[in-house]
Amino acid sequence: MLRSITTRRKSLLRFFLFVLVLLVVRHAFLSPTPSMPKPPSPDDVASSLLAEKGLQLQSLKVIQSLWAGYGYICQLNASPSTKTSPDSSGQTTRSTSTANSGISTPLEGQPGSYILKLITPPPAKPEDESHIRKILSYQVEQYFYTHLAPQMPASIPVAECLASINEHHPDGSSTTAMILSDLKESFPLAGEKREILNATQVHAAIDWLASFHGFWWPKVKTLNRALLVRPPLEEAQLRQLHAQHGKSTMPTTVWLNGGYTYLSTRRSEFSTLAADHDSEWNEPLTDWIEGDVSLAEMVANVLAPREKEQGWGPTEEYVTLIHGDVKSENLFTTASGEDVAFYDFQYTGLGLGVCDLAKLFTCSVPLGLLTSSTRVPRELGMQPEEEALLRRYLAKVKNTARKGYDWDIFVRHWETALVDWLRFQASWGFWGNTEWLEARVRHIIKDENWRQGIIGNRTYAERGSPVA
Repeated sequence: MLRSITTRRKSLLRFFLFVLVLLVVRHAFLSPTPSMPKPPSPDDVASSLLAEKGLQLQSLKVIQSLWAGYGYICQLNASPSTKTSPDSSGQTTRSTSTANSGISTPLEGQPGSYILKLITPPPAKPEDESHIRKILSYQVEQYFYTHLAPQMPASIPVAECLASINEHHPDGSSTTAMILSDLKESFPLAGEKREILNATQVHAAIDWLASFHGFWWPKVKTLNRALLVRPPLEEAQLRQLHAQHGKSTMPTTVWLNGGYTYLSTRRSEFSTLAADHDSEWNEPLTDWIEGDVSLAEMVANVLAPREKEQGWGPTEEYVTLIHGDVKSENLFTTASGEDVAFYDFQYTGLGLGVCDLAKLFTCSVPLGLLTSSTRVPRELGMQPEEEALLRRYLAKVKNTARKGYDWDIFVRHWETALVDWLRFQASWGFWGNTEWLEARVRHIIKDENWRQGIIGNRTYAERGSPVA
């Protein structure tokens, strides 16, 4: 009898435990759970920013989704608002305690076509370098359009910023947005793919870059390098330290090292190349040739801009502001192709102008403008076609900056930039004029004078002379 009662009690206990588990599971799957705030819609953001400028949204069309679904690029049409704007004076744009204010421009109150760039990414992950790089790049671009672009003359055309916001939310997410003038109003042809650029457009692109580099060359010395953006992981650590010590949010300016391919931000890809013994470029670029330093690391050291406290680099005298992502997809041209306007300034920062040229020549210039050879040989020195483009650039950049730049020094810088650009492609993936690039670098790294100049950089601080 006692055993029967005990058995029934155990059965009841198992039943109640089973019911309890079902209730817990049901609650976990069916009850509402906290979720991330819904990102603002492009229509809402555009309407809000336009209202501050005395405009109202008429239509909006999404023309592109951003990397990893982080936002949108939209074309919109606006007309003067019939309502009184709370910011009718037009002195400033919307800002918050954690926002960078935009600037008013001559576009204010004018109807027409505009471009909205809206970025609403998820919170940053501490070790996700690609994610952090992208988040920082959008803020860098906003700084360029709101603070640097207004300083540039009309002869170096870029989009004008009508309004912008950069808001950081308590959950770690953010909203960054800009309304820009529509470049296609004056530059109707998109550069798109490499094969579309003709000789006239290539010359116009080189002239624009020379003017841009020449304009900023004498001016970059006024930038406070302590405030420039470091490589992504380093910058994230600095900002975390600031927050832990209760310091104010670090402002985002431009990159200390412009571009997104420099070695200190591509260490994982470089490690992959160093481990790939089947790659032609494994040994010449990653093997140690001077103590424990590889040729690729020496090249990167020559090109890298630095803070004064780190000691000026061997190319410091020639450092300017570079675009950082030069390719035909990032420009528009006039119908004749004689004038261009670049956009997408996410990787703008300090560097040598030849670093912009290296990507342009490889990814956007037709091969026939670099060499007359129908078949690229395994090794290739500078051809007359390539030299003509480089001399065109150099003449204009010197004239714009009103500074000297010896041809031989310029060529050394150019060759060094080509080697560095190939290092990135070899570790990440080749595209563009691959045969030409590899043939040029095979020739360059066999040049004993070039090699000694790069290796000699290790004692630069003692000699104080530029690599030439």
